[in-house]
Amino acid sequence: MGDALGLLRALSVTMKFMVVVAPHDLKVADEVWIATALLHREHPDREDFTAKEITDRAESENITGALRKGVYVHALLHCVANLPPNPGRYRMLVETAKGRRRLFRPEDRYDPRREGAKSTPERGAIPERYRDLLDWYRDWAGEPETADPLLALAGTGRDVWRDETPDSYVQRLREGWA
Repeated sequence: MGDALGLLRALSVTMKFMVVVAPHDLKVADEVWIATALLHREHPDREDFTAKEITDRAESENITGALRKGVYVHALLHCVANLPPNPGRYRMLVETAKGRRRLFRPEDRYDPRREGAKSTPERGAIPERYRDLLDWYRDWAGEPETADPLLALAGTGRDVWRDETPDSYVQRLREGWA
């Protein structure tokens, strides 16, 4: 009896540290991201996909055992960064043309009301067999050169002032004044 109790305690401690994602725990948005990432990886020559293609890929992947009703609307609206949030505010996809989607990249424009929203699934929130997609995505999306286009201009005019001090510049501008 004592051995069995000790084994149960050890098992319970071990199980607290195991992360298992049951299909019903997978968020619909994460399922849409997985389906879209799979499409991109399988068709590197394609820039984007229709919401129906994304839904069909989610259905054929059958992550949760059946296609959930929310997959299509997430691919069409809730996950699309450059559309107004309604009500989902994810930044997982981008509308490239009417009805066409691709995965969101960090440098993409998005509706400001989606600021800070999730753009990729959390590694532990998706089934293990899809976690390599996160590594693939990091390479595919690349790092943005800079998040702010104005900050990207920093230092670009330094040569203009190389031979002239600010005071002499202002004085030169005022020379023709009456």
